[in-house]
Amino acid sequence: MRDIALATSSDRQLATNHRAAQATQRILGYVAMVAVVLIIGIPVAWVLSGALKTNREIFTTTPQLLPANPTFDNFGKAWRAAPFDRFYFNSFITTLLGAGAEVIMAVTTAYALVFVRFPKRDWIFILLLLALMVPEEVVLVPNYLTIAGWRMVNTYPGIVLPGASIAFGTFLLRQYFRTIPLDLIDAARVDGAGHVRTLLNVVVPVAAPAVATTALLSITAKWNEYLWPLLITTTEDMRTLPVGISRLLDQEGNTEWGVVMAATLFVIVPVMLVFLYAQRFVVDGIAAGAVKG
Repeated sequence: MRDIALATSSDRQLATNHRAAQATQRILGYVAMVAVVLIIGIPVAWVLSGALKTNREIFTTTPQLLPANPTFDNFGKAWRAAPFDRFYFNSFITTLLGAGAEVIMAVTTAYALVFVRFPKRDWIFILLLLALMVPEEVVLVPNYLTIAGWRMVNTYPGIVLPGASIAFGTFLLRQYFRTIPLDLIDAARVDGAGHVRTLLNVVVPVAAPAVATTALLSITAKWNEYLWPLLITTTEDMRTLPVGISRLLDQEGNTEWGVVMAATLFVIVPVMLVFLYAQRFVVDGIAAGAVKG
């Protein structure tokens, strides 16, 4: 009886320790989430606050997050200071074309790496992983020389093509595609489906969360891209929003930062709304690609 009592007491102690460990993990998780929210949210809140302030209030010696006398004049000044309607149009075109091309390339490449047998397939995947480690700045000059050789400087294709194939999208989709049961693929082949039909009618519908995640991440990256559009465009009518904001910076140091922050919101708000709408796809897609793969 004594042994049974000791065993029961030990089990209770283990259960108590397990619950305490779980509670500690939850608390640490919440603390980490709050820290991430603050790190991301405070700059956005400061931009929004600055867009509603005058220059004098921004440069006060005792800055405050909430504006004392909110004004919306900065938004009108920003819109009139540069052709933001044209910048918006260029950003929409390059984002849609670039994200569309990247998703198509990622889907087809990932399908080939998972469901098509060919020599050195794993070696190609390793090369893709190595491509993830190459900074964008390393390939700027080769990309520019290639685009210039094709006479595509200051054109939409010139902006879009270098970013049409990004290794991360292929990596994410490959991990997800590997979780698709091969029985589905075999059934499609028995029904006489080729690779294109299998991809469109079987793989893409099943992997919709991962495809949506890839599209959303690509849209965000293309919308916020600054360096390549700055390098490859030469006239104002081809500038995108991130590049266009530089029009508001005064070379002599007399920049109206309230106007700049208002223009920054022109860039932030559209992609933030898209991300908030589609965030569940991002969570599902990344979780499935990282955990199941």
